[in-house]
Amino acid sequence: MNEMTVKRKLKRPEVLAPAGTLEKLKTAIHYGADAVYIGGNAYGLRSRAGNFTYEEMAEGVAFAKEHDAKVYVAANMVTHEGNEEGAGEFFRSLRDVGISAVIVSDPALIEICATEAPGLPIHLSTQASATNFETLEFWKEEGLERVVLAREVSMEEVAEIRKNTDIEIEAFIHGAMCISYSGRCTLSNHMSMRDANRGGCSQSCRWKYGLFDMPFGQERNSLTDTGEIEEEFSMSAVDMSMIEHIPELIENGVDSFKIEGRMKSIHYVSTVSNVYKAAVDSYMEDPENYVCKQEWIDELWKVAQRELATGFYYNTPTENEQLFGERRKIPVYKFVGEVLSYDEATQIATIRQRNLFSVGDEIEFYGPGFSHFSQTVEIMHNEEGESIDRAPNPMMVLTMPVAQPVKPGDMIRKRK
Repeated sequence: MNEMTVKRKLKRPEVLAPAGTLEKLKTAIHYGADAVYIGGNAYGLRSRAGNFTYEEMAEGVAFAKEHDAKVYVAANMVTHEGNEEGAGEFFRSLRDVGISAVIVSDPALIEICATEAPGLPIHLSTQASATNFETLEFWKEEGLERVVLAREVSMEEVAEIRKNTDIEIEAFIHGAMCISYSGRCTLSNHMSMRDANRGGCSQSCRWKYGLFDMPFGQERNSLTDTGEIEEEFSMSAVDMSMIEHIPELIENGVDSFKIEGRMKSIHYVSTVSNVYKAAVDSYMEDPENYVCKQEWIDELWKVAQRELATGFYYNTPTENEQLFGERRKIPVYKFVGEVLSYDEATQIATIRQRNLFSVGDEIEFYGPGFSHFSQTVEIMHNEEGESIDRAPNPMMVLTMPVAQPVKPGDMIRKRK
């Protein structure tokens, strides 16, 4: 291990969380994210993620700066002729509002950003499929400050890349995997006429299909030549989780731990940010005695939408990392509310409902830093002060006794 690698072992990696909306941005930072990545109103790959207006960006950047956090903007679409019109003005607006960096994959947009918005740092998107140190060195020479590695890079390759370049490395450590190489897919174009490479992915790979082979012209519904199965076929990959491998990621020089999920809920964003913040802090405080805590793993399963695995980090995924059929009931918890305020004198919490819950339900409160506890709902009142047995209406505000102190922004969930 060379000197550059040894020095980097001491560097605390950034926890980078997804933020599809302003609410999610504030939630992620409140729960420990060092930085968030968002989408603007153009050039991103999540056209349905509730992308930010200029005014929302300004508010988000101001909030982030108050909490010593950063905001990056994903502009990682593949441009066709004419798509790049107005890009210079777009990048200048990002620079002027205080965005910390822009995440880009298309060389045309990289060139436009570099020439027309000087001073705005550029990060290479995972869509560019950077898988070796020579590629990272090339982009470093082009003036980029960071490269988001392709999801297909192994841990061994991460170590080799770090030994041979000092450009910042960002790597995905949690969230959805794409069935196509680094997300470059045209299945959505064919199945739903929505261009995945220009922000319109319909996740056609996650649909259920009937699979047929036709030996001698005979249709046969099967996945193998040994017999038929009843389950429908899907190309849907399981999700990635690297919570049990934090030391290797840090010791191999990953500068930023990226969490996937701009379209996911504040329940997901808060939980996953909280877990990886705790894990990174624990390792940096005492690397020699670091242990991955079971409670971190359990927390991630509470918001998991699919099975969890390590992606390409240790081997090429097998059929066990692909969802041919339902193997586990996921998720096991439902997000039901958030705390708006708490009166310590009366021990009454004001809550905004997010999903149905009722008197008699066992609910769990959690906040930043693993301040978790559970209690049974004994009584609730609506805004008019009337006693209610259920909280059925989305976003309704209610009050209820809570025995332990809670804070604004704390979340509430219940087991399904």
